[in-house]
Amino acid sequence: MDTKRIRISIISKLNFIRLFYRGTLLLGLLVYYILFRIYNIPFFDFSNPITLVVVGFITLSFVGEMIERFIPSKTASMGSQKQHERNYRPSGEEKPVLQSWKATLLVATSWIGLNAIFGTLYYLNIIDQGLLMLISITYSVCDMICILYFCPFQTWMMHNRCCTTCRIYNWDFAMMFTPIVFIMVTKNDSGYIFNPFAIILVVTALALLIKWEVVFRLHPERFSDTTNLSIRCENCQEKLCSHKKQLQRLLKKSRELLKQKLNIKDKENNL
Repeated sequence: MDTKRIRISIISKLNFIRLFYRGTLLLGLLVYYILFRIYNIPFFDFSNPITLVVVGFITLSFVGEMIERFIPSKTASMGSQKQHERNYRPSGEEKPVLQSWKATLLVATSWIGLNAIFGTLYYLNIIDQGLLMLISITYSVCDMICILYFCPFQTWMMHNRCCTTCRIYNWDFAMMFTPIVFIMVTKNDSGYIFNPFAIILVVTALALLIKWEVVFRLHPERFSDTTNLSIRCENCQEKLCSHKKQLQRLLKKSRELLKQKLNIKDKENNL
């Protein structure tokens, strides 16, 4: 029996840290939101120093993560880093095999449709600005869950082998901050109010998305494992897929145990 165990890579460790950090951030922001609702204080009250500290900290932390995507980095996943020239290792094959544009379009339309619902609820005054911010941070937690455990886009739409080969890897921040597009500029009786935190997050995320798409159009060979050796399984240093496989094995084992218990119970009832 092969007893060799896969060691957790540095990238995986960093992703677990990000998951914990974002989860803690979400809980803290939820407490902040509840307190502000109790005391009937607007979530984005820029005259309140607590707002400036809390929302400013969130903005700076995510902007820092996005900046890392713009440049070659050893602490970021190859899934996002494959766009950079230094990570392109030609395989000798000239024609890249890319993921279906239809699948990509399906992801985009599904995401826009989902967030259009939140936008409609906001404009109908059913949900407020604070809830839109909470939804964004919830997305950030789900983003790490997608990387480490289960990704519905990968499984149900894109059907890519793993995160490293994912066509839409660097869409994550643009998707994450979609809900706060609706609060970049708001209007009241005194005129238009610009939300600098929302603007910074959305603009930076869009710049990251545009750069990714431009590189994809100009250098599609970097995004395919048929043409880029760096994103092939045999050269992977991250082993991010191992966590998803572990979860799949656990779920399979749980289903088998449940099935066994049900069979035993049926036999007992038939006696």
